[in-house]
Amino acid sequence: MGEPEGLERLNTWLAEWVHNNPPYLGPNWKCGQEASIRVMHLAVAALLLDQHRRPMPALRTLIGAHLRRIAPTIQYAIAQDNNHGTSEAAALFIGGSWLATLGGRDGQRWAALGRRWLENRSARLIEVDGSFSQYSVNYHRLLLDTYSLVEHWRRCLELPAFSPRLHGRLAAATRWLQAMTQPETGDAPVLGANDGAWLLPFGDSDYRDYRPAVQLAMALFLDRRAYGDAADGGASWNRPLRWLGIPVPTRPAEPPGAVQFDAGGYSLLRRGPACALLRYPRFRFRPSQADALHVDLWVAGINHLRDAGSYSYNAGDAVSGYFSGTAGHNTIQFDDRDQMSRLSRFLFGDWLRAEAVLPLTEVGDEVKAEAAVEAEAKTETGRTLTTAAAYTDAQGARHRRQVWLATDRLRVEDEVSGFASKAVLRWRLAPGDWRLAGDTVRRSDTGNALRVTASVPIARMELVQGWESRYYLQRTAVPVLEVEITQPGRLVSDYVFGPTDTEYP
Repeated sequence: MGEPEGLERLNTWLAEWVHNNPPYLGPNWKCGQEASIRVMHLAVAALLLDQHRRPMPALRTLIGAHLRRIAPTIQYAIAQDNNHGTSEAAALFIGGSWLATLGGRDGQRWAALGRRWLENRSARLIEVDGSFSQYSVNYHRLLLDTYSLVEHWRRCLELPAFSPRLHGRLAAATRWLQAMTQPETGDAPVLGANDGAWLLPFGDSDYRDYRPAVQLAMALFLDRRAYGDAADGGASWNRPLRWLGIPVPTRPAEPPGAVQFDAGGYSLLRRGPACALLRYPRFRFRPSQADALHVDLWVAGINHLRDAGSYSYNAGDAVSGYFSGTAGHNTIQFDDRDQMSRLSRFLFGDWLRAEAVLPLTEVGDEVKAEAAVEAEAKTETGRTLTTAAAYTDAQGARHRRQVWLATDRLRVEDEVSGFASKAVLRWRLAPGDWRLAGDTVRRSDTGNALRVTASVPIARMELVQGWESRYYLQRTAVPVLEVEITQPGRLVSDYVFGPTDTEYP
């Protein structure tokens, strides 16, 4: 029920904000997207308080002022081909339809403009397989939360439905985030830009728990539930549904399996408790990170091989460049440079193109190494999945990576050529007590081990300190295995994550 004085406090805060931020003056009115997020939050508050049909005159005036700020610059937001356009279209639709139901003169025009751009953005920015233009797990959640709020608002006001095409793209985008999200913990790869954006933080879930967003979108666009039982209304992933008064669907969704989102450049391999992600370059929109052929590994919801994240957009070129550059990913870096040339803080040039993409394939009950590895690595527990991709960069360096996943190990084979002086393979490990001995680095408390061998002499193999940022503006140290070669060749990495007594054959 909340505190009795809560409504009065909310009104006082809002009145103070309006007093200190007169329309169109000061920094809080500079950004159309910021104004749009305020409109959406005001609409959510009105829904929760059951005031959306009878808002106070001052609130109606405030919404109108925001829409007059957003509408004139909507084309700039649309030109970004990212969440700015979807956010501003959503605010125009929500705010405009709100005012229209109250008899506002301009409301219908704003609502029609917002609806048109919501339809347009869903068709342009969301691929048929559900991949989003920003190549980012967190911005994908922002996209889904935005459209989920729009759809819920439409239903509450009993407005005409959106097109089947929009619903189809949002259903595909929902399945994409479901596939990326680890059901045991709700966490997901720190893929792409990760600046803390979170539109609908209902309840006390952790920022990195993506299950509430998946559950909400799954209910609205697929009439399914991704997690839990229909009667389990109190679970964290059901809190958005409870707050918004949306029933938990009775029908469960199919759990995500191995899947390839080729339009966006993602292969997800699943075997038993393990999930591996291969990221390859399918760029129809500008990439924000040089992460081609990065591999993430998760076992039972825990991230074993991991991405660096973003940390900060304003930490200086060297620091920001580390996190978004090639050195911040589990891939190979040629000649101490990024895979693509950096044109600005958010823009890369010389976009890579994927070559020789191998669809997800089952290869039997063994993972066999080539002659470069002295012994044969096997798995005794089921069939193995494999996938592969390659690229050649603007300076002629080529990298081909093939990944195999079994229930107790991951194998990655890299073939590199065309570089000037050196190629450095990096594996960003989970924090722990890792010790390097010979060609193997082993974690003492779990028995997990990573062995790297090569068809050419290894010039350097060492554990170094790296950094990761799982939350924006926070960074922590992580161990990174670096393996350097100075001539074209093949590198084979075996990561064993079975029982603590698992040894290499």
